Amino acid sequence: MSYRIDPLFVAENQDNRIQFLVLHYTEVPFERALELLTKEAYGISAHYLVPERAARAGQPFPVYQLVPEHRHAYHAGVSFWQGARLLTAGSIGIEIVNLGFTPEDQDAPLMARRWIPYPEEQFKAVGALARDIVARYDIAPHRVVGHSDIAPQRKIDPGPLFPWERLYREFGVGAWPNEDTVAFYRIHFPYDGDAGALQRKLADYGYEVEQNEHFDKAMQKVVSAFQMHFRPARYDGMPDIETAAILDALLEKYRALKGRN
Repeated sequence: MSYRIDPLFVAENQDNRIQFLVLHYTEVPFERALELLTKEAYGISAHYLVPERAARAGQPFPVYQLVPEHRHAYHAGVSFWQGARLLTAGSIGIEIVNLGFTPEDQDAPLMARRWIPYPEEQFKAVGALARDIVARYDIAPHRVVGHSDIAPQRKIDPGPLFPWERLYREFGVGAWPNEDTVAFYRIHFPYDGDAGALQRKLADYGYEVEQNEHFDKAMQKVVSAFQMHFRPARYDGMPDIETAAILDALLEKYRALKGRN
């Protein structure tokens, strides 16, 4: 029995299988990251691995594709964003070689850790790669996320030194609030300490946060993840007027929600 595929009829209800772009740092040097991300025994992988630097000056910056984009890479694990769980099936993962912070700071509070910056050429390679991926799959700005956004209870990468604002301004990738809108909410709808309202807004934007109207350790980690992404000047997880105003501005710009105080 033979058959012929006929594309004559096209369904209107469809979109790209790839819905999310997730950025990570490796926590380990390049050689170790390459081993972890390519060997079956470790059970993890990523679509791309971006080293710290090019092998030779003046050469194109190398970006290693470890998994074809149309196949699953096991980089997201237990995760959640905007109602979707286990984002591995619908996302592309980029691992950026970066140790995160100095090993001696492992047990220090996040704000006390000495974070390792991303080299300029590495960032530009990540930006160009991300721009191409977003264009290929028409990924919405608010679906370009960090590992810490989709798994805030267990992950903190790509950390507070990843330049999300530059990614937005220089490469047109990801979400970023309008400064005038942030100022509007800061002045006219300042955060008043209502933990329940803040939980609802974080959930509206995409985070998984329990709606218990209490500020607890789990919520602090979610707020910290949000701050590392959008307000890296302070990311201790303590909500304040500036954090809430940024969140309101993002909801208005990307989720069409206004004045949610």
